[in-house]
Amino acid sequence: MPHPKFKEMERAYGFDDVALVPGDITIHPDQTDIHFTIKSFNFPIPILASAMDAVVDPALAIKFGKLGGLAVLNLEGVQTRYENPDEILNQIAQASETEATPLLQKIYSAPIRENLIGECISRIKQGGVTCAASLTPANTKRLAPIAKEAGMDILVVQSTVTTAKHISKSYRGLILSELCQMMSLPIIVGNCCSYSAALELMRTGINAILVGVGPGAACTTREVIGVGVPQITATMDCATARETYFKESGKYISVIADGGIRTGGDLCKAIAAGADAVMLGSPLAQATEAPGRGYHWGMSHPHPTLPRGTRIKVSNRAPLEQILFGPTSVTDGTQNLVGALHTGMGVCGAKTIKEMHKVKIIIAPAIKTEGKYFQATQNTP
Repeated sequence: MPHPKFKEMERAYGFDDVALVPGDITIHPDQTDIHFTIKSFNFPIPILASAMDAVVDPALAIKFGKLGGLAVLNLEGVQTRYENPDEILNQIAQASETEATPLLQKIYSAPIRENLIGECISRIKQGGVTCAASLTPANTKRLAPIAKEAGMDILVVQSTVTTAKHISKSYRGLILSELCQMMSLPIIVGNCCSYSAALELMRTGINAILVGVGPGAACTTREVIGVGVPQITATMDCATARETYFKESGKYISVIADGGIRTGGDLCKAIAAGADAVMLGSPLAQATEAPGRGYHWGMSHPHPTLPRGTRIKVSNRAPLEQILFGPTSVTDGTQNLVGALHTGMGVCGAKTIKEMHKVKIIIAPAIKTEGKYFQATQNTP
């Protein structure tokens, strides 16, 4: 007789555990539509650049916007703490491994300067693109109105884990439903990784959610506090919440998979798992135009007492346009991400992102190694 169990465990899946099944019909990649919409804003490619100092500065935000995506500027980073952020970014890139974390803790302890928020947003708007900017819940009430006045189009409220209900003795937390009424512009909130948390967030009136706790290349949340859900399962669960909420309200909330996407294959799998778009960090930190000088670090890295990120060397591998659109001479799937999505959708017989949501996914942990003996022995990607 089986003994009682303290708790039941579910199996969860990440990108390397699954594969997509080709469709019964195929579509020419040029005929696939990958646009992404959030409220009245339309983007030709369903890719957001992560709100990290190594990925987005005003110059990259403009370039990324002109290429069809949406870059999110971190309003609590070096761009809004220092008059000369380039000098600071050089210091971070030149620091040794042992110096990196204490240096980042020191750099990010400088105060956020409200005038620099306005200047950064104005620069992006003058570049003629949609401006999205990110704040943590603790600073949103104070700084979001300043950002809106400067011309911000889309607000991203982001922390390691975000819930609609936060318990605290010390202060009245950020009430998302009140924020939506106060700001009257599209609001993206993250991060979450479960059906129930996603559904509660959607019911507050937001427009999109970021899915992913701990999968990012520069994030160590999973090691430091043991929290996270593999990204395929997390995305599917949050997409289920989107369907539930759509049935009860008639309002469609976009799901954005944030973190862990390294290749075109990962991008295709994230969309098939139910994402409407993806947010990329380390793949874009590798762009020659990225502000990180070939390095990338997590936004939780500078935490004064419990850093949950690490500075990683990603190197400057290619121009931004090549990473997104090719042409590529690398065979590991890290460049021409948009071409990979068009091709993947064509092979799976999906004309649109919503059709891609219906593509069959199978559990296939050997998919990357099956038949690849010579690649493995020759260290070829």
